[in-house]
Amino acid sequence: MTDADTSTMTRRAILGAFAATAISAAPFFPGVTAYARGAGDIRRIRFYSGRTGENMDVIYWIDGTYIPESLAEINHFFRDWRNNQVHDIDRRTVDFLAAAHNILRVSEPYMLLSGYRSPATNNMLRARSRNVAQNSLHLHGKAADVRLNSRSVSQIARAAISCNAGGVGRYSRSNFVHFDCGANRSWGR
Repeated sequence: MTDADTSTMTRRAILGAFAATAISAAPFFPGVTAYARGAGDIRRIRFYSGRTGENMDVIYWIDGTYIPESLAEINHFFRDWRNNQVHDIDRRTVDFLAAAHNILRVSEPYMLLSGYRSPATNNMLRARSRNVAQNSLHLHGKAADVRLNSRSVSQIARAAISCNAGGVGRYSRSNFVHFDCGANRSWGR
């Protein structure tokens, strides 16, 4: 067994041991840190992509440290599915999503509708809809559009807004909520 095999096995063992423990929220945002107190020392995020059929259930933070391999998995999962371009996803966005999911107390994974968008994809979407920003935070890996079948747009948005962690857009007609790590603001209904 090589050193690489040993470190991978150790990492897997650690992740397995923490998988059943409580999930904490993000330390970056003043409104979110209250949810982290006493909640354990791991962060986990679960997603499903209707576009690619992929699932992701990953612990991405343990005891104050982000796990680079997990962040790489998140970056790949959040890729522009139209052209497979991958971009670094801002950790604050991941923490924001995890915190709101924790507040909602659901085990259901988020359905990811849009994570990173390449400039070509953003321009194509802008040509189809006036609701797509020219300099969208999706272009910078700072936004995600998600839904949960077990919660309404309003419930998800309220949980997100309570985090006081960034932008929250309600898109009730399309049944999704936009999260971003930009300025605190909300819109839609």
